[in-house]
Amino acid sequence: MRWKVQACASWRSIDPKFDRPTLAMTNDTRLIRILSVDDHPLLRSGIAALIDTQPDMRLVGEASNGNEAVQLHRELNPDVTLMDLQMPGMSGLDAIISIRTERPAARIIVLTTFAGDVLAQRALKAGAQAYVLKSLVRMEILNTIRAVHSGEKRVQADVAADMAKHTADALLTTRELEVLKLVASGCANKAISAHLDINEETTKTHIKNILAKLGARDRTHAVSLGLKRGIILL
Repeated sequence: MRWKVQACASWRSIDPKFDRPTLAMTNDTRLIRILSVDDHPLLRSGIAALIDTQPDMRLVGEASNGNEAVQLHRELNPDVTLMDLQMPGMSGLDAIISIRTERPAARIIVLTTFAGDVLAQRALKAGAQAYVLKSLVRMEILNTIRAVHSGEKRVQADVAADMAKHTADALLTTRELEVLKLVASGCANKAISAHLDINEETTKTHIKNILAKLGARDRTHAVSLGLKRGIILL
């Protein structure tokens, strides 16, 4: 498909409030206007350079955390937002929920290093239309932007396969998630019990249930599976 787009000038300025670059809006409504959200400047620069090569796209803003993302989305109303999930302050997941609450039609693509099925399910449930691993950004992001802008949903094959594989799995309860996070941080049963104000027998019961639900051999294996599936993040 050939894109016919008028040449238009764009310029960068520094937003004094966030001390980060923002791009002026273009007057050409045929361009796909994109907001990039990630706490790693190098990744944002790479995405900006990639988008700059496309005649049908313009980067209109950059944010380094969820709070900035929500404010910039409110100000710029981009066509597509590229959202990292794990960032300081407000997470990408919370930012997606906030943005979609304000603008239910907002189109958001998750860019993440985590392929976990649970994390993907949470992001898609929050309102993201696509889930792309950062390792495949160069190969897939441009086509994914166009697809999402056209109203499609995209989930990479391996992530979709994991989601289907674990559909019938029992979900961890809120308390079990708390216990697993503490196990991942290196806490022994006694420390977990003290932190959650529960007795050690209850802690042992929670860990037993976690192992059973995850199909884990032991605590270390449970943490490994939890991280791999995106159930917990460090």
